[in-house]
Amino acid sequence: MRTTVRLDDALLGEAKARAAREGRTLTAFFEDALRRALAEAGRRPARPLPALPTFGGGGLLPGVDLDDSAALLDLMEGR
Repeated sequence: MRTTVRLDDALLGEAKARAAREGRTLTAFFEDALRRALAEAGRRPARPLPALPTFGGGGLLPGVDLDDSAALLDLMEGR
């Protein structure tokens, strides 16, 4: 499949030189590099979510429905 990708000129120059040193086509070089990047991204452990501070600990106030954003906005603005 053919596609167009915009690359930094210096990066493209490095890729061409490396592919030539390895006796490979630029296409083969890019395919292998992309496969490695995708495989590595799949192996990285997910970063743990940061702990968020909470205050009061009383839960939701009576009448608050987090699924109703308009009503929530009204409550927050004192309407």
